[in-house]
Amino acid sequence: MKRYRIKPGSKVDLSKWDPNEKALFEGDKEEGKKALLALNDRLETLQELLYAEHKHKVLVVLQAMDTGGKDGTIRHVFEGVNPQGVRVVSFKVPTQEELAHDYLWRVHKQTPGRGEIVIFNRSHYEDVLVVRVHELVPEEIWGKRYDQINAFERTLAEEGTTILKFFLHIDLEEQKERLQARLDEPNKRWKFSLGDLKERKLWPKYMQAYEDVLSKTSTKWAPWTIVPANRKWYRNLVVATTLIDTLEGLNMSYPQPEEGLDDVVIE
Repeated sequence: MKRYRIKPGSKVDLSKWDPNEKALFEGDKEEGKKALLALNDRLETLQELLYAEHKHKVLVVLQAMDTGGKDGTIRHVFEGVNPQGVRVVSFKVPTQEELAHDYLWRVHKQTPGRGEIVIFNRSHYEDVLVVRVHELVPEEIWGKRYDQINAFERTLAEEGTTILKFFLHIDLEEQKERLQARLDEPNKRWKFSLGDLKERKLWPKYMQAYEDVLSKTSTKWAPWTIVPANRKWYRNLVVATTLIDTLEGLNMSYPQPEEGLDDVVIE
């Protein structure tokens, strides 16, 4: 999965990243779905181990354009995990209370505790994406935030949080098809908003903003992974495999049971 990881300090040009790629899996869609089931089982085991050991903290950041597949990734990759140890946080428009604090205040409160996986469905990166594209604050303000975010994430990492950041990369044509599907299917129409069309017109500005995010905030302690996401099944395989590889690298073990249990007889 290092193929998709952004090397710190490198310059990202998203036009050179193919969202249709599936180079790391030779099978087709159905085989990919079967492979994901095996990964689901492995992730469930690792998540239970993480929770039991109660030592490590894991933060998963998902960013994407509209229809990029954040919800679908969460639903499919984390299928079967114990909800006691996994939490999803979605960051919406800031409340008045949140606006009264610095932009990272509401984010820090949601970061994972020991034994927990927290998934950010959108994140603090909205403050250098939406805020930038819509010119909600001047560049002299949002331009400082890359270094601030890097410092924030470094603090989390030094305090024991493992950070994985995924940009789910789709192209403009794929977004068109997914938006059309939301319109055409009655059970998906609730997800469609006319505002999505306004955002779609800003695609070039968003791509430029994302390129800066990926270039400036992929660090040794919190790397970005660009996930080819036009194929949903391949997207899920990349995210699940990366997460599992990372958890296995933590070398976790179950806590030692208390002494004397061998002689216990339950009557």
